[in-house]
Amino acid sequence: MSQRMLIHGFHAITARLRHHPASIQVIYLDQARRDKRAKDLIKIAGDRNVRIVLADGARVEEMARGKSQGVVASADPIQLARDVDEVLEDLNEPALLLVLDGVTDPHNLGACLRSADAFGVHAVIAPKDRAAGLSAVAMKAASGAAESVPYITVTNLARTLRELKEQNILIIGTDDEAPGTVMDADFSGPAALILGAEGAGMRRLTREHCDLLVRIPMYGQVESLNVSVSAGVCLYEARRQRNQAG
Repeated sequence: MSQRMLIHGFHAITARLRHHPASIQVIYLDQARRDKRAKDLIKIAGDRNVRIVLADGARVEEMARGKSQGVVASADPIQLARDVDEVLEDLNEPALLLVLDGVTDPHNLGACLRSADAFGVHAVIAPKDRAAGLSAVAMKAASGAAESVPYITVTNLARTLRELKEQNILIIGTDDEAPGTVMDADFSGPAALILGAEGAGMRRLTREHCDLLVRIPMYGQVESLNVSVSAGVCLYEARRQRNQAG
């Protein structure tokens, strides 16, 4: 049997109820919550025959280590695509992938997943050894996107990038010093966008596998953006180009 996990926050639990209700064993809801969000959650859970237990608020907070918003669910992990090949096999349009190299903050991972979902990314890929796991914190920050976008960790990121190139997927890396901007890249065909950790950026070996390096043009005083903000900017441009291409 799969090891059960705790999910907390209304967005994350509501998304799981809508997409994978059978994976939820029980939801613990702060009995003092009588607002619309709590009532909506109770209705959705009831419609899907998922049990809700009204519990003491302090107990719910203790279960979620103080980050629950008053609601925690015990659930089985879900399986979206398990590897990159499985993602690519099921596509009926050019692949759009997001690669995170060295992003270890679960809040940033969740926010990147949220942007990936918003702009139609088919999977988010990260190395196993230098990456945030898909924890309850990351899932809460993703606001439901963890239920729809596969998050695939790979043992050897460089090898995965080589395999993507062999399948004619353009590898586009981001670098503050790149001569061209993200608007100069061609996202109309199969593409994988790589973002590195804040400060450190991409690792050297990752950079060497890029077909193209681009930057986000900056017009203010700050020198860089948070990685999740950068993901949103770049993925918006990718989706804009794809929509324009029809």
